[in-house]
Amino acid sequence: MADALDPSDAIVRHYEQDYREADRIAAGFDSLELVRTQEILRRHLPPAPAAVLDVGGATGVHASWLAADGYRVHIVDLVPLHVERAQADLASLGVTAEVGDARELANADASVDVTLVLGPLYHLLSRADRVAALAEARRVTRPGGLVAIAAVSRFASVASGLQHGFLLDPEFRAIVERDLREGQHRNDNRRPGWFTTAFFHHPDELRDEIDAAGLHLVELVGVESLAVWLDLADRWATADGREAILFAARAVESEPSLLGVSPHLLAIARTADASVDPI
Repeated sequence: MADALDPSDAIVRHYEQDYREADRIAAGFDSLELVRTQEILRRHLPPAPAAVLDVGGATGVHASWLAADGYRVHIVDLVPLHVERAQADLASLGVTAEVGDARELANADASVDVTLVLGPLYHLLSRADRVAALAEARRVTRPGGLVAIAAVSRFASVASGLQHGFLLDPEFRAIVERDLREGQHRNDNRRPGWFTTAFFHHPDELRDEIDAAGLHLVELVGVESLAVWLDLADRWATADGREAILFAARAVESEPSLLGVSPHLLAIARTADASVDPI
């Protein structure tokens, strides 16, 4: 299914050589993303021991807590090193893993209760590929089942560029201009800290792709909101500060005018269930 825009080689190189995915949201202020993703998912997940397919699950940052909650989790990831680490580290929790492509899953139709797509859309540049990945998630999820979808905000590189000073560099400004114009983020020179080949969604674009894949959107929220762009690491380390940051994220998570401020968007969708009216 590869084409001229298929970023697979660059993505595998990025995650195997340039980036420690397992550490990204596991500690410190970056764990705001993990904490918020957990609380959003937990208000929609069916009871354990439902079967969860974690597409793009990497080394198992979500699979590990889901398994600890009693869910039966299987990871599919494009990066062989991720799969090897997940198999080695999470086997004791009952988590299984395999190398695979979000656009063409090996799972049977309606074989899982929940499908997580918490990374693949970041790196599929064409709309056709993104819709194909979402349609595959719909196919393998039982009728009325849950599909959770993460996306990077179209405006993330603007905020990150201001935060880290990257916008002082004309090369990064050109990247941001393309991000805003097309959604395609290209760090062809592999500059450190500038991320890899990716697609950044406008919230309306994500809604449209979910609809095109035949899924029914339940809610679309901002995960971290604006807190992640502020110097709040010290505050996050205290109980009161942490609760204030989480309160702020929750308070505006569904506000349409602020969705794009959050670096990550999380959509909760369901597959069609003939026994109930569509959402």
